Amino acid sequence: MTGSNVAAIDIGTNSVRLLVVDGAGRELERAMRITRLGQGVDETRTLAPEAVARTLSVLSEYGARIASSGVGRVRAVATSAARDATNSDAFFDAAERALGTRPELLSGEDEAHLSFRGATADLSPSDGPFLVIDIGGGSTEFVLGLREPEASISVPLGCVRMTERHFERDPPANDELDACIADVRERLVAVREVIDVGRARRVVGLAGTVTTLSALTLGLTHYDATRTHHSVLTRGAVETWFPRLAAANVETRRTMLAEPGRAEVIVGGAAVLLTILRELAIDELLVSEHDILDGLAESLRAERMDPR
Repeated sequence: MTGSNVAAIDIGTNSVRLLVVDGAGRELERAMRITRLGQGVDETRTLAPEAVARTLSVLSEYGARIASSGVGRVRAVATSAARDATNSDAFFDAAERALGTRPELLSGEDEAHLSFRGATADLSPSDGPFLVIDIGGGSTEFVLGLREPEASISVPLGCVRMTERHFERDPPANDELDACIADVRERLVAVREVIDVGRARRVVGLAGTVTTLSALTLGLTHYDATRTHHSVLTRGAVETWFPRLAAANVETRRTMLAEPGRAEVIVGGAAVLLTILRELAIDELLVSEHDILDGLAESLRAERMDPR
């Protein structure tokens, strides 16, 4: 591979995403497929065969697209589900065959730093310091900093993990919702010990839970990242949408969402987000479509310019 384009792949707990940019950093392609790699991992600590098969199918598709896109450098990473699973090495072997590149297993700290890099690249430092909150399928990263991360923590809270851990009924019962919120609240004790939220002048929210709630607030019937990117999501809006989503069954939630594939896990994700906003006294988020993928792509472009 000798082209000037670079490709980043994020193999997450809920989705697998691809970003291809050219040598100047211009976006050429961005794709997302929900594969639920983290299915059952919170309980079993193993990647389920059917989840692996879904993910490998998408990685094969991405590999073919990368091969035809003039890509010179590729970086693929796996996050929370792969960190928790005992059979990640076998998955990485198969993923390397499917994709043509072996994924890296990111630590929670590395994931946080790449998310911060991607989310703040197009923001003015005069608006900082920034608190970046990245709510994934299996973990949530909190990063505080101005131009570089100064404090960060990754905690095992995510839309898939909370859904599988707490919700047996559809829609969830009140006691299940209460247990979920209590679980999140307990995990946030560690966040307060590391992150001084009061230092942040701007809080930036990333990933599917945040963008889905932004799309709902904007009234989007079809997902449009140009509308959600740098929109503002208030705590009041999340307070409004959470009980509506929690009271609906999954089929109804599919009709409500611009991305119906998130219907099964959006209540768990919204519970995480709302509890964060309440407990950390955050009134609003700047929604960003730029995240770990953009941080990965930028790291590849930096390597290309300085390959030492």
